[in-house]
Amino acid sequence: MPRSYLFRDRADAGRQLAEKLSSYAGRDDVIVLALPRGGVPVAFEVAQRLGVPLDIFVVRKLGVPGHEELAMGAIASGGVRVLNEDVVYALPDAQSIVEMVTAIEREELERRELTYRAGRPPSDLRGRTVILVDDGLATGATMRAAAAALRQQGAAKIIVAVPVGAPTTCREIRDEVDDARFIHGRRPILRRFFPDQRRRSARAARGPAARGPEADV
Repeated sequence: MPRSYLFRDRADAGRQLAEKLSSYAGRDDVIVLALPRGGVPVAFEVAQRLGVPLDIFVVRKLGVPGHEELAMGAIASGGVRVLNEDVVYALPDAQSIVEMVTAIEREELERRELTYRAGRPPSDLRGRTVILVDDGLATGATMRAAAAALRQQGAAKIIVAVPVGAPTTCREIRDEVDDARFIHGRRPILRRFFPDQRRRSARAARGPAARGPEADV
């Protein structure tokens, strides 16, 4: 493995992350939710090592038009929208831009949910301890939207778990959820942490949901 990489791949990151979550192993109230696509291979290893069910949770970033990698917010199932006020404040005609992008991304969110789930219902999260997994944390907009949606769905406890995250965002997220576990506190330019940056296939992201709303791994 080249020295410049912290992980062999996302599966390796998941195995390392699971070590930081060992206190949740084997508990029947715990479920791991993966944020597709990059979070799926990480979450698979976490769920497998902890011996708990795995499902997916679809969230869509709201990118600034022309600068899509810059998140002005995110949306999640249940009609939840979280905005990055610092980014939105800097936009001209911000309200119309936000509404336009939201409409586009909500349509895509609904399409992806149908694709990934193949008609199967989502897991019942009421009263559950949810470990929410992605492959990195930059602005935190996507993770915040996911956490807000999970609260709406009745999750009893939310744990954010990512291999690498921007230090400021990691500190902020810790204050917004019940628990948070990270391996490295660095700005997650993912090509520097994972050797393989090819985009994950829809088939890989569908895997957990296609096996049922609470796939045992």
